[in-house]
Amino acid sequence: MASCKSKSPNSGSETKEAYSRYVKMDFKEVNSAKKNRAYDLGKRLLETCNTSKFKSFSKDEATESVIKNATIEKISKTCQKIIMRNGKFIDLQLSEVIHDVETDDYLFKYKIQYEKKYFERELNVKINKDGKVAAMSTKELAKKPM
Repeated sequence: MASCKSKSPNSGSETKEAYSRYVKMDFKEVNSAKKNRAYDLGKRLLETCNTSKFKSFSKDEATESVIKNATIEKISKTCQKIIMRNGKFIDLQLSEVIHDVETDDYLFKYKIQYEKKYFERELNVKINKDGKVAAMSTKELAKKPM
C-alpha cells in the first residue's frame, strides 16, 4: 500500500519580517563617547609602533581579555611587521560602524593611514554595551583590481 501526502498550501499570511542582527550605522547616529573611545584607544595602540612606549589599558577602558592579550611582546612583534611594510603610523579614518542588535556591541572599522601607501590596513575596534573595548584587530585589505 502506498499513500501520497499533500502539502498544505502556503497562505501567505506567514510572511517573515526581514531581520538583520548586524546593522550598518550612520556615523552621526553613534554615541560620541563610544566613537571617541574606539578612536582614542585604537590610535594609542597604533602610536605604540612609532614611539615603542605602550600605556596598557585600564579596567575602565577595556575588558579583561583585551587587557590580558595586549602585551608589550605581542604588540612589538606586530609593530615590527607593520612598520617594515607600511612605515610610520599617521592617523585613523573611520570607514564603517556596525551595530550588533542582539548584544548591543558596536564594531568600528578604521582605515589606517601610514607613511607608505603600498598596502591598505584596517583596524577593527569592538565596543561592548558597557563602553569597554571588547576586541581589537588589524588586517591587511586585499588590493582592488584596476
